[in-house]
This record gives sequence, C-alpha cells and structure tokens, in this order.
Amino acid sequence: MALPDFSVGDRYDVDRLLAGYRTARAQEALFDLRDGPGGGYDEFVDADGDVRATWSELADTISQGGRAGLARMRSVVHSLIDHDGITYTGVDPTREAPPAPGHGPEPGPWSLDTLPLVVSAADWEVLEAGLVQRSRLLDAVLADLYGPRSLLTEGLLPAPLVFAHPGYVRPANGIKVPGHHQLFMHGCDLSRLPWGGFQVNADWTQAPSGAGYALADRRVLAHAIPDLYERIAPRPTTPFAQALRLALIDAAPDVVQDPVVVVLSPGIYSETAFDQAYLATLLGFPLVESADLVVREGKLWMRSLGTLKRVDVVLRRVDALYADPLDLRADSRLGVVGLVEALHRGTVTVVNTLGSGILESPGLLRFLPEMAERLLGEEPLLPTAPVYWGGIPNELSHLLANLSSLLIKPTDGGETLVGPTLSSAQLAELAAQIEAVPWRWAGQELPTFSSAPTDHAGVLSSAGVGMRLFTVAQRSGYAPMIGGLGYVVAPDPDAYTLKTVAAKDIWVRPTERAIAEKVISLPSAPPTAASGAGRWTVSSPRVLSDLFWMGRYGERAENMARLLIVARERYHVYRHHQDTEESECVPVLMATLGQVTGTDTGASGDGDSDKAEMIAVAPSMLWSMTVDLDRPGSLIQSVEGLALCARAVRDQLSNDTWMVLANVERAVALRSDPPQSLAEADALLASAQSQALAGMLTLSGVAGESMVHDVGWTMMDIGKRIERGLWLTALLADTLTAVRSTVAEQSVVEAMLEACESSVIYRRRTLGKISVAAVTDLMLFDGQNPRSLQFQLERLRINLKNLPSSTGSSRPERIVDEVSARLRRSDPAELEEITDGSREELAELLGAVHAGLRDLSDVITATQLALPGGMQPLWGGPDERRTMPA
Repeated sequence: MALPDFSVGDRYDVDRLLAGYRTARAQEALFDLRDGPGGGYDEFVDADGDVRATWSELADTISQGGRAGLARMRSVVHSLIDHDGITYTGVDPTREAPPAPGHGPEPGPWSLDTLPLVVSAADWEVLEAGLVQRSRLLDAVLADLYGPRSLLTEGLLPAPLVFAHPGYVRPANGIKVPGHHQLFMHGCDLSRLPWGGFQVNADWTQAPSGAGYALADRRVLAHAIPDLYERIAPRPTTPFAQALRLALIDAAPDVVQDPVVVVLSPGIYSETAFDQAYLATLLGFPLVESADLVVREGKLWMRSLGTLKRVDVVLRRVDALYADPLDLRADSRLGVVGLVEALHRGTVTVVNTLGSGILESPGLLRFLPEMAERLLGEEPLLPTAPVYWGGIPNELSHLLANLSSLLIKPTDGGETLVGPTLSSAQLAELAAQIEAVPWRWAGQELPTFSSAPTDHAGVLSSAGVGMRLFTVAQRSGYAPMIGGLGYVVAPDPDAYTLKTVAAKDIWVRPTERAIAEKVISLPSAPPTAASGAGRWTVSSPRVLSDLFWMGRYGERAENMARLLIVARERYHVYRHHQDTEESECVPVLMATLGQVTGTDTGASGDGDSDKAEMIAVAPSMLWSMTVDLDRPGSLIQSVEGLALCARAVRDQLSNDTWMVLANVERAVALRSDPPQSLAEADALLASAQSQALAGMLTLSGVAGESMVHDVGWTMMDIGKRIERGLWLTALLADTLTAVRSTVAEQSVVEAMLEACESSVIYRRRTLGKISVAAVTDLMLFDGQNPRSLQFQLERLRINLKNLPSSTGSSRPERIVDEVSARLRRSDPAELEEITDGSREELAELLGAVHAGLRDLSDVITATQLALPGGMQPLWGGPDERRTMPA
C-alpha cells in the first residue's frame, strides 16, 4: 500500500490518498519522503513508500473516512478532553505564589493528537528490555551514591559531577526505601534513530510526570475511535496503575500492616496538576498538599477535622529540595516540616526517594556504559545520545570544536543551551566559560526523531515524534507501562530540548499471548491483602475548605444567574414603559444586585430620577455583572471561584463534574466590553446566563447523586446552605423592607419570587395575591420549601450533627439553634407591619439572621477549615467578600 507525502504543513488530498492504495509501484511518484527533525526514519511508510504493516489499520481508517472522518474524530477527541477537564498549566511547578485569575497563566486544554503512535510487538520487546535494564542500572547507581559510594571511591564517577549537582541531597544519605529498590518510578524519553533503533534522550527520576496523562489519553482515544481501537487491540496501559498501586502499598515500612498512602502535590498551580490528580484518582489514594500533613513525634500524619491519621507512604510530586523547609529549602511552602527526620527514623516512606534527582544529571549520562559494566555486568541495551564531558581532555577538545552542533548542559544545574541557536559571540563567550571550568560542562549530540502522521494542527501532516515510557519498582524487578506518553515535538530548534506541541497515545500492538488483554479500566478492587490500604479519605482542613467553598460558590453562581436573568427580562419589559409604577422593579433589582455583590450600581432604587438613570445604564451593568472577572460578585467570578476550588479537590469529584463545569466556563467567557448592538449583547447575555444556571443545577444534581455523602460532601452542603441563607436574607431585605405602592410592590415581589424559584408555589397558594405576610411565610418559615430559610437551617442542623466534631452543643450548632429560635419567635403577620415608612421588624429579623449566618461561616472557617492561600472568606461588601487569589 502507498500514500502521498505527509510533509509538515502539507494538506493531504483525499482522492490521492484513496488512489494510493492501488499498488506501491504505480504510486511511487507520489512519495517525497523527508527527514523529521534531525532524523529520517518514517514510522508510517518504509523507504519504498509502502505503509508499514504496523500502521495498516490506521491507514485504512484515514482512507475510508477522508478529511471529514478525521474532522469528526478530532472533534470527538477535543470534546472528551473538554468534558474530562484534562488540562495543562504552563506554570513553573515550584512557583509558590498563585497568579491572579485573568492576569496570569490559567489551565488550558490538553493537546492530544487524534492519531495514536503505533508500536509493533517486536519493537516493544526491544524497548521494554532496554527500559527495564536502564531502570535497574539507575536504581543501582542511586543505591550506591547514597550508600557505599563505591563508584566515587573507585574513581569510576568523578565526585564533582555528583556533589555539585542540585539533585544530590545530602540530608538524604542513609534513607532507604523498604524492599529491594531505591528508584521507585522511572520516566524515560526516547526517540527513533535514522536506522530504526532507539536511543534515550533523558531520564526523569526526580518526580516523574506524565503517567496520569498517558492513562487519560488512552481513555479518550479508546472512546473517540472505538472501531480502530478494537481492530488494533493495543495492549492496555491500566495494569500499570494497578502495579503502581500495589508497589506503593508494598513500599510501606515493614512494621505497617494496613498502610495509608497519599499523593503529595504542589497544588493546583503546578504545571501538571491534572496529571497528579488523575493518577491519585485512579490509584484510589488521596491527593494532599503540604497543609494537609504534619510531622509529630517523628511520624507523618494527615490532618482530619481536628484529629490526625498516620501516613505510611507518600508518592511525591514535589521536588526534593522543596519537601522539607526545615532540612532543605527554608523558603518552601510546598513541603512538610520534619519530613526528613521522619524518613531517617523509618516511620514513613517517600517515593521517589529524596535525592533521586541526581540521576537526571547530564554528567552521569556520560559514564552510564561504564557503570552498567561495573554494577550489572551488562552493556546498555538502549544507547544514550553521545555525551562529551569537559573534564576529559580529548572530550573537551571535541566539545569546544563542536559547540555549534551540540546541546550544552551545565553539570551543576542550569539551563540547557542549544548550540545551533547561538550567535558567534555567544559561542565565543560560552567557549571561554567552558575553558575556565571544564568540569562544569557537558555536550550532548542533538536528538533525532522519527516522523509519523499527526492531526494536531487540524491537517494531516508528518512531524517528529518521541516517547516517554515509565517503569515502577516491584520486588522482582521493574514493571513497565505497556505504552506511555507519546508526543509531537516542536519544530527545530525547540525539538532539541524536547519541547512538544501535542501528546500522542502510544498503542503497542499485541502479541498472540496478549490479544486477550483487552482491558480499558482498572479492576474493581486490588487483591484482598491490600484492600484496606489507603482507605482513609482526606478530610483535612484544606480539602474541606475547598469543598465548603465549592458549595458556596456553586450556590452563589446559581443565585446570581437567576437574579441576572430576572433583571434582564424586566429591563426589556419596562425600558419603554418607564412612566409606569411597575417599572420600579428594574432599579430595585439593579440596586439589589449591587447590594448582594457589594459593588456600586449607582442608585438606591428609589426616586424617579434614580429609576430613569438605572434603566439607562442597566444593559452595561448587566453585562459587567455577568462577564467582568474583575468585578466582585460577578457571575464569572463565582464560576471561576468554583472551578478553582474544584481543581484543588479533583480526586474527590466524579468525571461528570468536569463536563458540566467546562460548559459553564465556556458559556460565561465573553469579552469584558459589550458589543455595540443591544440585541447582540442581550443574545450573548441570555445564552451565558441560562447556560450558567443550567450548569449549576446540573452540578448540584451530580453532587447529590454521584458523590459519597461523607464528611467532604457534608461540608460542601453546609457551604451551600449558608450561602443560600445569606443570599435569601439579603434579597428579602433589599426588596421587602421598603414600602412601595401596591402596584410597584407587586412587581417587585413577583420578580423576587421568580429569582428565588418560588413563584409557582406562591401563585398556587395565594392565587397571585401579593401579601408580604404570605411571602415571608413561604420564604422564611415553610420547612417544606427547599428555598426557604427554615429549610436551610434544618439542613444545617443535620449536617453539623453529622460532622465528627459534633457534640450537640458545639459553637456552630449553638449559632444555628439561636438563629432558629429567633425565627420561631417571629410571626409573618407582625413582619408585615409598617413603622415609619418601612417594615422595621422584618428588617431587624433579616439583619439578625444574616449576621448569624456570617458568624456561623466565620466560626466554621476558624475552627475546622484552612483557607486556600490568598483567599479571605467574607460576604456582602467590598471589604467583606471572598476574593480570588492575587
């Protein structure tokens, strides 16, 4: 079979593509095979232009579907990525100060190529054998460097390459991982050589990332192109997750019978936050941050509602130097004080072990063949791109003579320099630096990449590709992920530093033995011996705080969407009838929006001049309150706050959450300046507000039906009930306490009931007659109305009782009892009474309840929750609202 040229940037022709299947000889003229970046091996077609047997099913799929078929596949992949909330943040993972929303890097959608990278069974045998051997070698090197150091004492490895590298952690000397291996998890970047073999471009041993993305990519493509997936039947990647889970359990200190395992993350601003959270979810272990952990009496504990639970194993995704501010970097807020001490005592296991980053040193790469012979008695099965070290005279000469064609890497840490991109002056300056301190520099040959079909840019083309493969330590050796994280490299020269533009799922063709292994998801349970491992869910103050604020932000967004919809609809009804008494509801609603968000809308809602002004500025005000991220209390700010908290506790939430949340975020992501046309602006607002409301209702249903009703769900519901109570009391105070004409009051009350989703039941009970007493009876005292204040208080009482800290008379429970007692002493008829032109008793009651609910929130926050960094949990005015991180 033959196909036309897939050169980078060329748009393929469907007719030529179909014609290419006639015979290879008849179509030879169509081929213009070109080298990928630095190489020339084409994964897809051979030198004669024939499609390789490994790729035949994929070629058939492309041919049969044509351009339209590829577009459909691409659309499904993008949709699944969006629905699953697969993101990547281009942020330094060691950054400790979060960027301001709207003013810094935000998580963007993960770029996944529609077309997988297919690997033959024969090629995989070579890769697997070489990868496992390399993991064994690096493990032996790591054990020696933090143990007997025979490699140094025998002169096989120059000491400066070890001790000057930031990956060598002196306080880690003597720390051992239980079992037979010190290197727990290994990531390895490889590419194809021009003659068809493979070579290693980099090893990742500090805290390898990408395994979560690889597992998520497989899930996406298996659902997006099921027919092709069934035809090729690639070997599953999910057994690696099970192997990783069991290995983590097995890594616990020997005295532990039922180990608790956690995944330590730098937080949601980490570059690979999704990767960490998704992997934790698959493993079934809680995702924690430094605020969730504490060392007491030489042991590591997890905070949980005022109690501590012992932690036995930590899968570390925080760089080693940041892991303990006491013994390592004193300025770190990502680590746990005293963790190094606990490791030396052997009370906890951290993997990858502290100090494993030394294996990423470019200087060590130069001596790997010698170390393989010394430690394993073997020659490396997978070669490394040749490295030249300045500490060896003849290699120094080669390095200086070829600076313009090498990767130049400092052996004591620092940025890699790409020789071909440097000017003559830069090369001369670099040469002087190398000659001054030769041992600080190493040069590596530029990596070569094979080419393969890609669809990441929306057109079928050819691009350089590489692979990141993974292994995890077992007692008997190393278990590889069958497949891994493939990637499309960026164009030269970025490709040489392994920069990528899209991920690729790696499909390893099955051997005859493996054909039956068609597994897409993890087994429902691990072996019974480990069934109790990691059973503790995280209920630390940090996690509970994010769930609490998820409840508040979700309710706030729902309420804001309802009120904005009502205000916008009333504006269109009355903007041409400003002389009527009914039109007074527009300025009242606009003033209410200002009150509940704590922002100035320019009017109090009273007076004819005020009314005309507010109706005139309503369109721009409604736009700002919907889509302006910098406006406190806006709809988009509430949605962004919800998304921020949700990402921090991703492992607690179902996959459906991300599908809904992504749709809501897209709906409200309009530009901050409204269009010139009022009709266009209104159409955009109507869509954004209605989609946001629908999304919030859906999320509420997902939370109620898909989340386990544990302490985390309880705290989220507490946040929801407090927010609904605060919103209701603020709304009633702004709409009911002032006395208006009968016609105006009816218009205002009807709008308020609609915003509270209670207009239907009110009309059913009163036949539409407006009575403040009837309204307060429904909205304040009716315990059967899910929107009433009484209902919220009852739910709060039940939820607080279900918290582990409940005593029946705790401070939060007493506050709820006091507010409930105040409500019981009130009478709807008395609340309707007018004194000095206003309903003072109603205003006093609503003010007291509002203050009580704020006190309840403050007490819960102070006693049971820890605020996410840079946030303040307040309500109502400019100085009292909860703000996003800045």
